[in-house]
Amino acid sequence: MIHPPIVRRLSALVLSSALFAVTVFAADDYKLGPDSQRQRGAPKGTVTQYSWNSSKIFPGTHRDYWVYVPAQYKPDKPACVIVVQDGGGRVRDKGAWRMPIVFDNLIHKKEMPVSIGIFVNPGVVPAANENAQPRFNRSFEYDGMGDNYARFLLEEIIPAVAKDHNLKTDGNSRMIIGSSSGGIAAFTAAWERPNEFSRVYSTVGTFVSLRGGNNYPWMIRKFEPKPIRVYLQDGSNDNNLYCGSWWVANQDMLASLQFSGYDVKHAWGDGGHNAKHGASILPDALRWLWRDYPKPIAKPIAKGDRALDVYLDGEDWELVAEGYKFTEGPATDGEGNLFFTDIPNNKIHKVDPEGKVTEFARNTGGANGLHFGPDRRLYACANRNRQIVAYTMKGKAKVLAERVNSNDLVVTHEGDVYFTDPGNKRVWLLENGEEKPRIVDRGIEKPNGIMLSPDQTLLSVSDTEGRFVYSFRIQKDGALADKQKYHILHIPLDAPNSGADGMAMDDQGRLYVTTRFGIQVCDQLGRVHGIISKPQDAWISNVTFGGPDRNILYATCGDKVFKRKLNTKGILAFEKPVKPPKPRL
Repeated sequence: MIHPPIVRRLSALVLSSALFAVTVFAADDYKLGPDSQRQRGAPKGTVTQYSWNSSKIFPGTHRDYWVYVPAQYKPDKPACVIVVQDGGGRVRDKGAWRMPIVFDNLIHKKEMPVSIGIFVNPGVVPAANENAQPRFNRSFEYDGMGDNYARFLLEEIIPAVAKDHNLKTDGNSRMIIGSSSGGIAAFTAAWERPNEFSRVYSTVGTFVSLRGGNNYPWMIRKFEPKPIRVYLQDGSNDNNLYCGSWWVANQDMLASLQFSGYDVKHAWGDGGHNAKHGASILPDALRWLWRDYPKPIAKPIAKGDRALDVYLDGEDWELVAEGYKFTEGPATDGEGNLFFTDIPNNKIHKVDPEGKVTEFARNTGGANGLHFGPDRRLYACANRNRQIVAYTMKGKAKVLAERVNSNDLVVTHEGDVYFTDPGNKRVWLLENGEEKPRIVDRGIEKPNGIMLSPDQTLLSVSDTEGRFVYSFRIQKDGALADKQKYHILHIPLDAPNSGADGMAMDDQGRLYVTTRFGIQVCDQLGRVHGIISKPQDAWISNVTFGGPDRNILYATCGDKVFKRKLNTKGILAFEKPVKPPKPRL
């Protein structure tokens, strides 16, 4: 149920025939409804208290948690799961929230599924002595960005509860609830692990600049949408402090979720930073969040004017190959074949158009980056041997350059080879027909991925240790000029750098950069328009385009290779250059 702001008292002073000054007083008098009271005939569940003092994710912390088990629970049937932050203040029958009572009533009326509630307190590191203070972990755990809190729940608390109770393990069957900092913690857990937590209720959520939560509005707009359903509550008299306005921040969250097509509902009121409004609508929020269960929550379809239009409905990552140690260097030959390296195993593998995987070459000198040239040879960075080599399609290798360090390379339509040398902060050029490469740039902290623009007049080089992709103008003699920190990438708040690695380019001039966040897609002007999710939770090392229509994006990620169909056309640098369209300013 949506509660619009309600003005209870107005006092107006007429200053002129057309000007009025209005003072608005918040009522903030929300009351708990009948679903928050004990109802005759509704079986009462049990609540048991436990302690958790052996966390590995938050070492040294002590905390209590409570497990609610409804009367309808049967051990032979797995139950849904509801995780609640600040559990001690939510689990009491006489408290502000009275959640077990609400659960009892709604489960009895079949308005929510049989669910086991896990009410978790934030951690505290005990004081060293009576003259010292404990370390209070609430803001660190709840307001912090990243997956630490989600991992704490999934790897420690939920498994502990699952030892004694039969719990469902899919995200569609799990809800997470929190208020204030607990509200952002609930959203963060779902954001980081949408396949583990798909339903979120956040009241007076702290989406402000405490530990980076103010970044969520742009992240929601740029990241590939996730299968999450969200209910937001806040009041116009919520906190307005040094770190931001809770009221404004929650409206920003709503606007971004709506823009990206999420299944989101909100209840705005005139309350302050307290539980009154959120608790009063808890039954309605639970009914809305659990509606149509067990039907899975669908992946959102963006409704806003997204500049990034590469997604195709129903298309996602598909596995191509697995069972390797570390995959890198995806390269396509324009005829439907994909090649990639397994660096630790010192091999190059080939995937034919039917998907059959075969070994193409072994003892490759630790081959890393690969790229085809206009001569249809496969060029490789054999860094372990300090060589640049080229393979015929029969697997015969020819050394092109020696005594050089390399990581990734790109071959122009004319056959020139640019390659990166991360350890020495250099970019090299091996001109077609020459035997000795020459240095064309120095000073990038860790140059890694390297890619040409569609018209082959610009060269982009990623910096793994920074947040920029550098852009150069290629001169007639192959030299590089007009160096700029051009493409600006996003960095996770808990990471030291972007982790930018391999890159690909489409015919619109968009650059696809593999990073810690996923594949960041930049327009010609160097701005990130969207972030494509990783195919798995591992280092995504490189990407390339392939397929008959050049619309298949291949990615090497951890120990596997994946592919995904996109609504765009990639370029292969060994083919004829094309002029991209003029960018949108």
